[in-house]
Amino acid sequence: MRVSKTVARRILRALERLHPGADTELRYATPFELLTATILSAQCTDARVNEVTPALFRRYPDASALARARPETIERLIRTTGFFRSKTRALLGMAGALVKRHGGDVPPSMDDLVELPGVGRKTANVVLGHAFGIPGFPVDRHVLRVTRRLGLIATDDPVAAETALCRLLPRTKWTVASDSFILHGRRICRPRPLCDRCGARSDCAYAANPTIVERDGRQAAGHR
Repeated sequence: MRVSKTVARRILRALERLHPGADTELRYATPFELLTATILSAQCTDARVNEVTPALFRRYPDASALARARPETIERLIRTTGFFRSKTRALLGMAGALVKRHGGDVPPSMDDLVELPGVGRKTANVVLGHAFGIPGFPVDRHVLRVTRRLGLIATDDPVAAETALCRLLPRTKWTVASDSFILHGRRICRPRPLCDRCGARSDCAYAANPTIVERDGRQAAGHR
């Protein structure tokens, strides 16, 4: 563990001040809608997903309706999110599994969620944290980049990063911490970071020595 829990919590407080009310930017009304939107968000921006989901949800408001959908219709509706054929297969598989195994409901369980087609730990954690209020720590590319630069982790492996971050931060803060790191990665700690705008700069390993942090990150990525 590269930093203490005290430092990790201080960093989180700084980011919460910088991004007040941090939350997922996906728009949804039900757990099913959030699960669907999160699957669509792979390799796509939340803004683009939010453009296509209203029509998708009007046509397929629940798992039962989506499971009966024609693949070509789904492909047409989600085409602009990219990888639309593989995402269509994932959505149909997910919806069919929900109907068959869970009566069409989204289960509030990590074990059950990751058994659904197209659902990994990141997607499951998004759904658990935002749809059910069950603490989870979604780790995406923004979380990896930001937390590695801050010195909170020394890995590019999402599962290892999730484990390390959950040990550093209180369980009650996992979801909002992930949201804060994601927003920070999108707005400030970009691939070309805007360090002068960062409220956590005084605790940031990258700000102190960017060459070492970036080198360590590449080494970690090479040993996944």
